[in-house]
Amino acid sequence: MVTRQKKVIIMGAAGRDFHNFNVCFRQDSRHHVVAFTAFQIPGIAGRTYPPELAGEGYPQGIPIFDESELPGLIKEFQADEIVFAYSDVPHLEVMHRASLVNALGADFTLMGAKATMVKSVKPVISVCAVRTGCGKSQTSRRITELLRQRGRSVAVVRHPMPYGDLNAQRCQRFETLADLERYECTIEEIEEYESHIQKGHIVYAGVDYTDILRSAEKEAEIILWDGGNNDIPFYETDLHIVVADPHRPGHELRYHPGETNIRMAQVVLVNKVNTASAEGIQEVVANVSRINPAAQIIKAGSVVSVEDEQAIRGKKVLVVEDGPTLTHGEMTFGAAHVAARKFGAAEIMDPRPYAVGTMRDVYRKYGHLTDILPAMGYGDQQVHDLQATIENVPCDLVLVGTPFDLSRLVKTRHPMVRVSYALDQASTHELAWVLDRFLERL
Repeated sequence: MVTRQKKVIIMGAAGRDFHNFNVCFRQDSRHHVVAFTAFQIPGIAGRTYPPELAGEGYPQGIPIFDESELPGLIKEFQADEIVFAYSDVPHLEVMHRASLVNALGADFTLMGAKATMVKSVKPVISVCAVRTGCGKSQTSRRITELLRQRGRSVAVVRHPMPYGDLNAQRCQRFETLADLERYECTIEEIEEYESHIQKGHIVYAGVDYTDILRSAEKEAEIILWDGGNNDIPFYETDLHIVVADPHRPGHELRYHPGETNIRMAQVVLVNKVNTASAEGIQEVVANVSRINPAAQIIKAGSVVSVEDEQAIRGKKVLVVEDGPTLTHGEMTFGAAHVAARKFGAAEIMDPRPYAVGTMRDVYRKYGHLTDILPAMGYGDQQVHDLQATIENVPCDLVLVGTPFDLSRLVKTRHPMVRVSYALDQASTHELAWVLDRFLERL
C-alpha cells in the first residue's frame, strides 16, 4: 500500500524554520513541505526558500507567506501538519496557535532537541537564554576569550538571521569588519558579529547549519554556539550555559522555548544582578532550582561603562538600544538607559513624537516603549527611518547601547557616545572554573 505524503507548513521567522526543514524534512520522502509562514521579522513574507537549498524534491523552491494567512493556507494546501519553529513566544500564545491549527483539522508540532540537533565531531559549548536581551552576547564573548586564553581555537557559530539572498547566505564566515559589508549585513546581524570580530573571533552564520558546522570544524578545536532569542541550540551540546534575567523574573517559566533551555541547562547564569532587585534575583534562582535542581547557578553582574562619563552629565540624551531586546524581548530599558541614569543625564528624551516612517510603526506595535529608541535595521528603509528619527530629536547627544558602532551606519548632527557592557570579574572567575573542569573532561 502506498502511503500518502503528509503535507507540512512550517511557521517561522527565517531561522529555526529553515533549520528544521534542512535537517528533518529536506530528505524525508514521507513529508512534503508546502509552505513556510513568517512572523516577527519584516520583509520575509513573499519570498521563496530557493530550490538550491530546498533540494531535489522542491524544483520550484518553497513559498513563504505571512503568518496571518495560515488559516487559508491550511485549507488551500490541505495541510496535515503545522510545525511551530520560532522562539521567544509566551506559552499562552503558542497554545493559541495550536488551538487554531487543531480547529482547522491539522496536527500542531513542536520539534524537540533530539530531532533537530546536528552532531559535531568537535566539543560544543552553547550559550542560550530564557528571553531575548538577557546578555547572551557578552557571555559568549567572555567564554570565547577565556577559551582562547587557554590556548584553544574556537569557532563561534551564531544563530541564523538570513534576511537577504538565502543562496548567498548559505554558509558565511566573518573574520574582518569588511566581511560585514561583503555580506550586506543588517543592523541586527552586525550587532551580533562586530564585537566578536573586533576581539579576533571567527564567526560563522547563514542558512544551512550542517554545512556551517562542517566548515567550522575544519579550523577550530571547540565550537561555541551563540544562541539567538531564547531558542535551543542547533547542535548537540557538551556544555549548555543558559542566561536568565532577574529584571524579568518568572519569564524563565513562561516563554517558549526558554523554559526548555532552563530544563536542559548544566549552568544557569543569572545576569544583571547588580541592577536587579533582590526579589527578582531570588525568584529566578528559586524557579531554576525547582525545575532543574542539578544546574549550577552563577550570579553575574553586567557592568556598564562609557569612555567619557562627564559628556553625559547634565545633558539631554536620546537613548538608542538593541532593537530585538526592546521589541519582542519586551524590555523597557537597556544598557544605555542605565548609563544615562548612572552618569547624571539631565533628561532622557522621548523619541516617539519625532519618529518617522517604519519607526512610527514600531512604536504602534510595541506600546511598552517610551523614552527609548530601538535600533531597527532589517532593511534599508528601516535604517533610513532610524537615522531620520535620531536627527529629529532635539537632544544634546545620543547614547548608544547597541553592541556595535552605530555611527558607522547612521550619520547624525548629534554627537554619539557608545555604552559598553561586560560580565563582572566575579562571574568571569566562576565561568573560568566551569570551563577548566570542562576542558579537563575533554
